[in-house]
Amino acid sequence: MSVSQPPKPERVTQIARFERLFRVAASIDVDKHDLRRFETFIESKIDDFLFRACEVAQESGRAVVFASDLPITKGLAARIDEFVRIDQELELGPVLDKLGKRPPQLGLEYAVEVFTRLPELAGGMSIALARSFKIIEPDIKAVATADWERAFQLFDLVW
Repeated sequence: MSVSQPPKPERVTQIARFERLFRVAASIDVDKHDLRRFETFIESKIDDFLFRACEVAQESGRAVVFASDLPITKGLAARIDEFVRIDQELELGPVLDKLGKRPPQLGLEYAVEVFTRLPELAGGMSIALARSFKIIEPDIKAVATADWERAFQLFDLVW
């Protein structure tokens, strides 16, 4: 007979903050089972952003990636600003900071400012993701597996 371990207190705090973010950003409910999907989404999109930033740096003849190389659109910049305001209450920055630690790509180095920008980038993407569920399904109350799959497909089209 196996005994499951209770979640670590740090994980419980992460789950509560994650749930609160989606309620504040889009008035929808997510639960602890959705946290892994969310982490997968953020990790994947951070990788996509860093890959493109590395391409920009290489095209510019540099071996160092700067924050200005990150392909942040006007809409995403607005979501980042929203996240910064919301994060003053939720304190998700440290949680997202852990998700934003990525190894260098294409053999390039990252300037320090890239790493300081990643938690906010992840936060802005979180707001965009939460709101996308409402666009895909306006009456949504709680996110189901199919909703996550549709949102992933949508973001993969543009990021």
